[in-house]
Amino acid sequence: MAFVFEPIPAQRNVIELDNPREVNWWIKRFGCSEEQLRAAVAEVGSSAAKVEQLLDGSDIIVTV
Repeated sequence: MAFVFEPIPAQRNVIELDNPREVNWWIKRFGCSEEQLRAAVAEVGSSAAKVEQLLDGSDIIVTV
């Protein structure tokens, strides 16, 4: 059995939409589609915490 390791993003607090591997990692992390991820980043910016809150349906957005 071979183990496949997916590289995690270099900066786990920032979502980089230019890197397809990172996009795939964030999609799996948040359990969303690529369209949902891109829409969330367009709405609240590239902060992973803010995107996660938006995708989770939280009304409170943490400013970091």
